[in-house]
Amino acid sequence: MKIEIIDDKFDPWQSLVDYKKNELQNDPKIGASSIFLGTMRDFNEDYDVDAMHLEHYPGMTEKYLENIVQTAIKKYKLIGGLVIHRVGLLEPTDPIVLVATWSDHRDSSFSATRDIMESLKSEAPFWKKESTDKGFRWVQPVDKTESSNEIQ
Repeated sequence: MKIEIIDDKFDPWQSLVDYKKNELQNDPKIGASSIFLGTMRDFNEDYDVDAMHLEHYPGMTEKYLENIVQTAIKKYKLIGGLVIHRVGLLEPTDPIVLVATWSDHRDSSFSATRDIMESLKSEAPFWKKESTDKGFRWVQPVDKTESSNEIQ
């Protein structure tokens, strides 16, 4: 398991290659990988978004992320997990979050990645302030039950 909260832009694809090579060491028990990459959009609801400032509480946020990943590892019997989350100033097209899991079967990996991402989106201690065409606004967290229903 590896969790990072970073201030700088990152290459999610290189991060995946590095984790698999260095942490998982091409474990032959891995039968499935699931990856979610969230990127910054230039719109949200009825607003054009120029930039977003993403804040967190150092120490508390990392602990929260460790807890949700550890829970997913136990629940889904994961072989590995990677979460990278940006903070600071983000612009449209910037990668914001990378969640990846590895397991012996796809169902475990798909479910774990989804659970981790839903918890990040609805419960993690991150605060988003958007710079829009109508001024600045704070973004409210997504309700986990509403988020799950939208996808079904």
